Amino acid sequence: MFQRIRFLLKLSQAQDIARRYFFTNGYDGALTMLGLNMGFYTTGNIPTTVAINACLGAAIALSISGLTSAYISESEEMKKELAELEKALVADLSDTEHKKATQWVPVWIALVNGFAPFLVSLFIIMPLFLEQLGMSLPFSPLESSIACALFTIFLLGIFLGKVSGSFWLWTGLRALLIAVLTCVAILILES
Repeated sequence: MFQRIRFLLKLSQAQDIARRYFFTNGYDGALTMLGLNMGFYTTGNIPTTVAINACLGAAIALSISGLTSAYISESEEMKKELAELEKALVADLSDTEHKKATQWVPVWIALVNGFAPFLVSLFIIMPLFLEQLGMSLPFSPLESSIACALFTIFLLGIFLGKVSGSFWLWTGLRALLIAVLTCVAILILES
């Protein structure tokens, strides 16, 4: 089954699209969690359950948005590409691997696009869950969650650098700089 999926992805050249969606929506999820946790941090004494519920609500919304928007847009794009290919070949491709790719690849891309922000968000808010379970952390749960967000954004930058062949440390630091500037903007606006 995995070989079949890999073949359809290669046939439709969707690996690159899925990778871009993973980065883009993972990055959106990380920045959203960073923004929420910075807002909670600057506000002060926010109960951990409130922070968890707000973050989970945002993560679920990002995930559903990613799933549906990617499926709708990729499904329509692939149908258009298939119609153009049929027109160019003057052939009906309804019983071909190309047709199967137009049906299954949007599902795969939608799953990547939807689960990226959700999984990233769960990792970032893990300190909040740990605090709820009674585990002691070296920093406050919100500070730990903010640190997880900054670390995740740095890792996503490294991932992008590796994919593009750029210097991985520079792309990681550039992504981290954007996150730090986001934190500074939130601190300025909150004060």
